[in-house]
Amino acid sequence: MSQILRLQGRVALVTGGGSGIGRAAALAFSRDGANVVVAGRRETELQETVMMICERGGDALAVPTDVSDSAQVRHLIAATLAQYGRLDAAFNNAGVEGFAPVSDMTEAEFDRVIATNLKGVWLSVKYQLEAMTAAGRGGAIVNTSSWLAHGASIGSAAYSASKGGLDAMIRAIALETGAQNIRINNVNPGIIDTPMARRLGANEE
Repeated sequence: MSQILRLQGRVALVTGGGSGIGRAAALAFSRDGANVVVAGRRETELQETVMMICERGGDALAVPTDVSDSAQVRHLIAATLAQYGRLDAAFNNAGVEGFAPVSDMTEAEFDRVIATNLKGVWLSVKYQLEAMTAAGRGGAIVNTSSWLAHGASIGSAAYSASKGGLDAMIRAIALETGAQNIRINNVNPGIIDTPMARRLGANEE
């Protein structure tokens, strides 16, 4: 019995696709038949993800991107359309950690967390929606939020704010996109064994 490829002929974009949750998602999209575009700041890791997909018989493209920069996000969408001609699904997973007590965190560090985790998703969604709406085929967008959007730990003020803002933002955007048959949602995972979690010591005994 042949495998049913639910996403055959579709195109999926994954930000933060060089490692962790993003890489796992990119591989999952490819297993279901999608062509995959992976974006992130570290090109070497992105190319590793592309190689893993191609070794399994898939097709993928790496586009180095800082999602906090609007010009780079616009280039990402343009590169996706130039390579594959369409965009059907997006997983906005790019994010940065930023944990410190308020008294220790600098203004620049706070701005960095908000710029990537909140503004970066806003920019990504803005230009993904533009491509999907122009095509008129609908689509689906999922964004990585966090349990810290509704909880807290010591030093999580900036990170919690970025993810809480993301949840509120996506609830509002979802009201705008339904008429175009574009679904948009967040996922709020707990602690997952990823390079970021290990850097923060989340898996230490």
